[in-house]
Amino acid sequence: MKNLQFVFLLLALIAEVIGTIGGFGSSVFFVPIANFYFDFQTVLGITAVFHVVSNLSKIALFKKGIDKKLILYIGVPAVLFVIIGGVVSKYLKVTFLELFLGLFLVSLSLLFLIKKDLIIKPHKKEAVIGGTLSGFVAGVVGTGGAIRGLTMAAFNLEKNVFIATSAIIDFGVDLSRTIVYFFNGYIKEDILIYIPFLVGIGILGTYLGKLLLNKISQENFKKISLGLILIIGIVTIIKSAFD
Repeated sequence: MKNLQFVFLLLALIAEVIGTIGGFGSSVFFVPIANFYFDFQTVLGITAVFHVVSNLSKIALFKKGIDKKLILYIGVPAVLFVIIGGVVSKYLKVTFLELFLGLFLVSLSLLFLIKKDLIIKPHKKEAVIGGTLSGFVAGVVGTGGAIRGLTMAAFNLEKNVFIATSAIIDFGVDLSRTIVYFFNGYIKEDILIYIPFLVGIGILGTYLGKLLLNKISQENFKKISLGLILIIGIVTIIKSAFD
């Protein structure tokens, strides 16, 4: 117990609550937090394991909102490309990808915040592109939820549909990359002590996030999602500039 970082666990809980409210999962917050405590490959491994559990919690709590068509069009390419991203993560320098990701998130989130009436129809082409990008980026840098969140926010989905569908896609993505990361040697013995705590945090954080989400209107939900993505993009740009 003395080797546990309790501040890290508290921050993980906060990340899970915010990720649930934002609708795209906690990895966009969890990954930079974990980077302060572990090496990058270990961060990828612990994030994937944590998210398998947290997404099961979201599926259980928001299951009535699942959109099967979006699961097919976003989820299948996301799962395929997270495997590819996970495999190539051993060989890529992620700094330039992080910089591009940050600029992409800032630009599009600002566009949808300023152009409030701009909605992208959830057609097959747009959904497949969003799923492909989010899956590949998740495999390489540990988090692709912001891209998927941006795609789904652009579709102007009802908040329960947004969260439930995102969670079931994320579950497939995280289960796939957990297997890849395990064979890459990213899931190391010294992080196993955190797993039971992160299981509890995933369940508790999702529940608390759902309670808070019930008090947020549909319009404010979209603003919060896009605002959080904007912040994530700015932080990602700053991080890549100092790497």
